[in-house]
Amino acid sequence: METPLRQDQEPLLRGVRSNIVQSIRAFRVHDLQKAAGHMGHHFLYANLAHAQTKQDVLELVATQFTFPAHFGKNFDALYDCMTDPLHKSGPQPGFVVVLEQIPVTHKFDKEAREQLLDIFRDAADYWADRKIAFRCFYSFL
Repeated sequence: METPLRQDQEPLLRGVRSNIVQSIRAFRVHDLQKAAGHMGHHFLYANLAHAQTKQDVLELVATQFTFPAHFGKNFDALYDCMTDPLHKSGPQPGFVVVLEQIPVTHKFDKEAREQLLDIFRDAADYWADRKIAFRCFYSFL
């Protein structure tokens, strides 16, 4: 009789701090999604492969995370959408966020990429203060 490789998905994230932003490295998106589902956490995914600029990135994130129509499409609004409305809507189980293929272009340079990741680091800190797991994984194009 074959034994499954993994009894459940929680061990997938057992070695990952509960409030962190890190490279996706050895993780696969599908496995992270299954782990989030198993733990009852929100799974937010954005594929940014077609983005070239900050506005493109924000538009894709807003669309794929289903932000409200009034989303301001700037980094402050991104932070606000990742924190305040969710907190006000009641207890949250936790979050697994994937930002896949963040662009590396002259219009979305290293500074813009770091600003984007800083928003998610700040969101991780926000949720850590509330004792809610927030793990964000990213890759570059």
